Amino acid sequence: MIPILDTHLHLVYPERFSYPWLAGAPALNRAWRVEDYLAEARPLGIEAALHMEVDVAEADIEAETAFVTGLEGVVGAIAACRPESPDFPAQLERLAALPGVRGLRRILHQAPDELSRTPLFAENLRRLAAHGLSFDLCVRHDQLALGRDLAARVPEVRFILDHCGAQDIVVGETSPWREDLAAIARLPNVMAKISGIIAYAGPGWTLDSIRPYVEHVIECFGWDRVVWGSDHPVVTLGGSLTDWVGATRRIIAGASADEQARLLHANARRIYRIGERPSP
Repeated sequence: MIPILDTHLHLVYPERFSYPWLAGAPALNRAWRVEDYLAEARPLGIEAALHMEVDVAEADIEAETAFVTGLEGVVGAIAACRPESPDFPAQLERLAALPGVRGLRRILHQAPDELSRTPLFAENLRRLAAHGLSFDLCVRHDQLALGRDLAARVPEVRFILDHCGAQDIVVGETSPWREDLAAIARLPNVMAKISGIIAYAGPGWTLDSIRPYVEHVIECFGWDRVVWGSDHPVVTLGGSLTDWVGATRRIIAGASADEQARLLHANARRIYRIGERPSP
């Protein structure tokens, strides 16, 4: 069984941190601890994970990042940030100094489009290059042009498109997502994360209904520019971690062992620079 490095694990510790958005997500509004995740993940071949920020209250961003990087099985973190703020340079220096920080993310799929269009936002993201940090791009399918514009303005930074760029898409309706995904894939500094699909597909998904999304992402980005993520526990909105790992392995079963390994762990180690110091 080819091992997996999960690049998109969310952990929730409500006794430690504040997550205001969870009040509107009752199915997820509870603790999600690393030991419970590992109990399911390890038998599936998931050997390690990168923690993805969980949109904690802004005051908790640095504390969340410092905490999760000390947990068993977590080999790094993508930290939250606020590139729209004039104070971002100082925030970046503090986050980059934390051991294990591999990249940053600012959730854009629930933010006004104007947030990422300002010169300040792009100027601040350029600062990531000096620290060897990537930026996870979390946009809806109807914002792919917005994401492409941002990545094009910051070519020196590596962007990872979360959730196949297909958030909120109705499974079976692939246009204009197919065309917009192909357009953003033409930027050499953009990678794609195969994650989130069954959460957004809903509980009625089938292997045949989600296969076109996974295969189109791989076709557009190639086997060297894709990584895999569980999106746990958001994945539970459409099934389970076990379901998603099983579906992924079945969809890519026809690929070579080398291609599968690149998607499931090798690319992630290179793109997120696992095992390296994050400075260039």
